[in-house]
Amino acid sequence: MNKRFRGTPIYIVLLLLLALLLSRLGRNVPQVEDISMTKFVEYLETNQVSKVSKQGNHYVGELKDKTEFKLFSSDSDFYNNYLKEKVDSKAIEMKEEEPPQRAWWVELLPTLFVVVIVIGAWYLFMSQTQGGNNRVMSFGKSKAKLHREDGEMINFSDVAGLVEEKEELGEIVDFLKDPRKFTELGARIPKGVLLVGPPGTGKTYLSKAVAGEAKVPFYSISGSDFVEMFVGVGASRVRDLFNEAKKNAPCIIFIDEIDAVGRRRGAGLGGGHDEREQTLNQLLVEMDGFSTNEGIIVMAATNRPDILDPAILRPGRFDRQVYVGLPDVKGREAILLVHTRNKRLEPDVDLKAIAKTTSGFTPADLENLCNEAALLTARHNLKAITREIFEEAAIKVVAGPEKKSKVVVEKERVLTAYHEAGHAIVSRLLPDTDPVHMITIIPRGMAGGFTAYIPEEDTNYHTKKGMEHRLVSLLGGRAAEDLVLDDISTGASNDIERATKIARAMVTIYGMSEKLGPMKYGTDEEDVFLGRDFGRSRNYSEEVAAEIDTEMRKLIGEAYDLALNLLKDNIRALHALAKELLDKETLNSDEFEAIFQKNTEPNGEVIVHEELQKVKDMDKKIEENLSQGEPTEEAEEPPEMDFEPEED
Repeated sequence: MNKRFRGTPIYIVLLLLLALLLSRLGRNVPQVEDISMTKFVEYLETNQVSKVSKQGNHYVGELKDKTEFKLFSSDSDFYNNYLKEKVDSKAIEMKEEEPPQRAWWVELLPTLFVVVIVIGAWYLFMSQTQGGNNRVMSFGKSKAKLHREDGEMINFSDVAGLVEEKEELGEIVDFLKDPRKFTELGARIPKGVLLVGPPGTGKTYLSKAVAGEAKVPFYSISGSDFVEMFVGVGASRVRDLFNEAKKNAPCIIFIDEIDAVGRRRGAGLGGGHDEREQTLNQLLVEMDGFSTNEGIIVMAATNRPDILDPAILRPGRFDRQVYVGLPDVKGREAILLVHTRNKRLEPDVDLKAIAKTTSGFTPADLENLCNEAALLTARHNLKAITREIFEEAAIKVVAGPEKKSKVVVEKERVLTAYHEAGHAIVSRLLPDTDPVHMITIIPRGMAGGFTAYIPEEDTNYHTKKGMEHRLVSLLGGRAAEDLVLDDISTGASNDIERATKIARAMVTIYGMSEKLGPMKYGTDEEDVFLGRDFGRSRNYSEEVAAEIDTEMRKLIGEAYDLALNLLKDNIRALHALAKELLDKETLNSDEFEAIFQKNTEPNGEVIVHEELQKVKDMDKKIEENLSQGEPTEEAEEPPEMDFEPEED
């Protein structure tokens, strides 16, 4: 339960008790028995009355036994007829008093407190249903957070690896600092800047740096903060946000994940979402409608520009799109320098070499890598981060921690060793493939083992030969299993999936099939966008679909045959590498290269690990016993033999 409302039931009980006590305030009139005239006369005749007091039309008396009574009489002669004689003879004490009066506000207090309690309970209920920080009457208020220039701001110097992107946004900074320089020349600064790129590439961080560099107020809000369950609330929040921004202009409004509110209109099955579409309409009007928002620049970030409404991308709204992609090797080195400024590094740590081994990492991945390296250093009680720690952290980020305690049957170890050795040998023999960095058969994450590569340089394009060699490299593990163990396993499922994806892209996207020619088949969308693509038919016939399958099968079949032939020609290196993996479990690039060079010399002896021979003898014995119909001890333990190794 929210801490804010944790003591609410106690407060309600206390208020109820207070209302009960106040309802009894002012009740100073004693509770006495009301009697009739006849009873009163009887008391007088029997001399039981000791004293009487008159309070308006009420006579309040007390009997000699201390019993109190009260009589109402509007007769003006009541005193003369019944009491005067007794009072004159001093048999009864008589006096007149003012009737007790309670203040009018005391009478209203219980009712007022009950009303206050009901209103308070309703307020607390509505506050809890709408969120912890919301107010009942402020649904239409903006939830944007304001970061002022006098607070802690981020500058361009804190953003590494985005050189061209910072240059592109430099105009925005110059305009916010000195808009007159642009307006005198008749230039119109972009009203909106859309940052597009994969997750983790630093889009939000870059927008904060723009605000920090310009030293202007910075409003940040998520696209999902606009949309509510009530229609019209989102549009009201958009209006309130821009009204607040006008008061602090020049300023920046940053909308993160704008696809939550800017999704294409009319693309949903059964009609659109009224609240989201009204919010989008109001955002479009505020950005470029009848009203002018001078000095307000809207920045937004998304990784799905394909589903945004076309109206929001036109000039006058988001005039400029800045693509924030993955950093290259120089960018990764600069990012590592930023994230290791507050960390102790050993002299052997080469950030340039680490940048080469982290191809494909986003800035968020690199920050996580540096943090993992610091955590591993503290876990090993070291004073500074070493090169080995950085390498271990990089592998941990990609594949997960080592599972040295996992129980692995010997047959699975042998299979994994030959599988990974097949990958490494085939990759080493092929051109246009990345050098082998490390080979291990220690399970990590969901993989029973893996072969890591280091790209020599970042490439933006892939050639047909390079992609064909990539297919051969991926199928090298399955080919090694088939060649040495005369069996195949499920460990190559991930390799087959990736190879199939590459082959399909070569045929349908890149036009690398000689039979089908340079044509594109299908759409770029991997996932169907309901309402827009649901009823769309594919742009090729069933005959072409069959030809696509044939071409894919041809590419993968030729790659598999080439992998088998390469391993047959280098069977001695395959056995030697698998033997070394079974003994050491992990090999680095230098150890792998030494084994490869030694065992590719002509007239060398083929050395097979004894564990492989044991596995083959065991399989042979099982086959012989099964053919004779006699069960064996090994056959009685299917978990030892019927294994399902981890994905590579």
